[in-house]
Amino acid sequence: MKRKRYAILGDIHSNQEALTVVIEDAQKSGVDTYVCVGDIVGYNANPAECLARIQELQCAVVRGNHDHYCSRDECLEDFHPLAANVIDWTRRQLSRDQVAFLRNLKLSLRVEGFTIVHSTLDMPEKWGYVFDALEAGAHFNYQTTSLCFHGHTHVPTIFEKVGRVTRNDTKKLRLALGRKYFVNVGSVGQPRDGNPRASYVIYDVEQKEIEFRRLDYDFKLTQEKIRKVGLPERLARRLEIGK
Repeated sequence: MKRKRYAILGDIHSNQEALTVVIEDAQKSGVDTYVCVGDIVGYNANPAECLARIQELQCAVVRGNHDHYCSRDECLEDFHPLAANVIDWTRRQLSRDQVAFLRNLKLSLRVEGFTIVHSTLDMPEKWGYVFDALEAGAHFNYQTTSLCFHGHTHVPTIFEKVGRVTRNDTKKLRLALGRKYFVNVGSVGQPRDGNPRASYVIYDVEQKEIEFRRLDYDFKLTQEKIRKVGLPERLARRLEIGK
């Protein structure tokens, strides 16, 4: 019998080159199901293409903050000007059907015994960031499954709760009974942990094992596309340093 293996993707951010490499790696690794923790669009130059690819994979998907604002005519005055400019540009690249798809995404989903959310389960609509155990603790009060995957910070890590909450930066972990895990899968399209390689997670259901995967991709081509469409130069530069 074939083992059930999930590829958990997040924060793709319109990076077609990184997404292509991640999917190819997942296929070679025996993945049969894909899940996305949000922010398909934003920052890079191929929002329509990346969204179409995710739809082709028939992913379970939750809405990220960029997905939210790119599919709604909401005021962007609270956004950093850099992000606001890109959101405005991205809105104009998407078809009406793609906008409707993003708008109708749920904020959290349960998928075969685990949960997915873009930010946190305590206030998913507030797009809170989780960088430490204290912030993770507020989330755990609302996590009813033993395992939850998320994104948003673009920094891959695991928060583990057994009595108290601890942070674990291991790259491969076997889940233990009686514990809860809040796993940030990192970013496919714009890593921010100082490592420019695309990040995603493979979850082996039978083995109860999580593995972080890091992959090289042609970021120079992604940079060229950013410059060609006139998006901010800072977005191109950060891809090569992972910040």
